[in-house]
Amino acid sequence: MLLPVLIGTVWLLPPIFTFALAVLVAVLAFLEYRTIAAALGVSVAGGIGAVAVALACYAVWAGDRTVDSHSWSLPIGGIGFTDTVAYQPNVIPLVFMAAFVVTAALSVARGRPAAGVLNDAAATMLAPVYIGMPLGALAWIREPRFLDVSLHRPDPRIALLLLAVVIIVSDSAQYYTGRTFGRRPLAPTISPKKTVEGAVGGVVFGTLAATIGGRYVFASPIWVLALLIIGTAIIAKVPRGKAAAVVIG
Repeated sequence: MLLPVLIGTVWLLPPIFTFALAVLVAVLAFLEYRTIAAALGVSVAGGIGAVAVALACYAVWAGDRTVDSHSWSLPIGGIGFTDTVAYQPNVIPLVFMAAFVVTAALSVARGRPAAGVLNDAAATMLAPVYIGMPLGALAWIREPRFLDVSLHRPDPRIALLLLAVVIIVSDSAQYYTGRTFGRRPLAPTISPKKTVEGAVGGVVFGTLAATIGGRYVFASPIWVLALLIIGTAIIAKVPRGKAAAVVIG
């Protein structure tokens, strides 16, 4: 169900719809994150956390881009039109500073601090980092960023679909490897069906998928080593994220 929505949004619709989908997923992931935190005895501020997640997603998506700016001028002898390119900076530090100030003010407004006030504040501030920024980065990839058309660059839609394929391969490998060879539980309290062997299988096959697919998508030998390292890091995070029951994307 979700895969056709992802493919249709990324491939057929304008980039703004990928951003809208990222914000929707970010809010849903935050609600799940808040529920899990409550089960662990940690109180995450709902309104502040949700707004911070959405703003972090937007800041990453909107920042570090070039935008066209047009201006009229009146040079001697006639009217001229100037077409320039402006750089739009990333404002994610402002989002985090604002979220930090509001979270701290809320903690102080409660009166006498409770024993877990620092845990609550830290969990609230973690949400935009762990949920908003990665999903904003995915929407950022979908945007055209480069002005020099002579530079080789992959279609951003293919790059995003490659990430989806890598995660699907990793998930499938974790499932079948765990069923076949699984003996030792990975996180019995949170996810009793996950096994260490399944996690290893997901890392191995997911990394291979990232390396092989990336070699054809990016068409540069340097990406083989880079994707081997990055792919391993991303896929190794997948079972941990699931073991923590916070699934993003």
